[in-house]
Amino acid sequence: QAMEKEVSAALSKGEPGEILSSAFKLKVTREDIGTLCHQRWLNDEVINFYMNLLVERSKKEGYPALHAFSTFFYPKLCSGGYQAVRRWTRGVDLFKQHLILVPIHLKVHWALLVIDVRKKTIQYFDSLGQKGDGICTTLLQYLQEESKEKRKLELPASEWTLHSMRPWEIPQQNNGSDCGVFVCKYADYISRDKPITFTQEHMPYFRRRMVWEIIHQQLL
Repeated sequence: QAMEKEVSAALSKGEPGEILSSAFKLKVTREDIGTLCHQRWLNDEVINFYMNLLVERSKKEGYPALHAFSTFFYPKLCSGGYQAVRRWTRGVDLFKQHLILVPIHLKVHWALLVIDVRKKTIQYFDSLGQKGDGICTTLLQYLQEESKEKRKLELPASEWTLHSMRPWEIPQQNNGSDCGVFVCKYADYISRDKPITFTQEHMPYFRRRMVWEIIHQQLL
């Protein structure tokens, strides 16, 4: 009940610019948190903050080593090529990670790209069942450039499997507003190496839970 009260207070009317949570060099305002209200589209701030919470959790024992790119990574890669994002991995060896998450914003829709370094797979998760084969290819090319630049090693494309998850393989949304929550929860389950078992029905609960997690900067 105390948690419910906190969540309701965060979602209630107030100064839109009021900062409700600040960590990872990110600030989440009341207006940002408001995107977690029922039927609203999540914004970059909420998704980036949540991805950082997943990365923090992955530092605990028993979790796969995880790196998550910001939502601004993919557009930058598309517009400027490898050189534009070369410095995004300063201090990070991508090839020592188990999993790499890339949230993708497609104008009015969110999707998630997952690189599993252990299995040499690149998978595209879309809650509307759209294909992302081109996005998978773009990220494989990025990894090849990164490997050449940082390790002086060729990364043979033939060793990697690229796959757009089909609608029957992963939970799908049945409205026009929950794609961002689906992306966050795909990432949550994948970053624990757990099968994705949630459905559209869980979305209202997940939205409120994410409000609490962002405010408290910890995952339940």
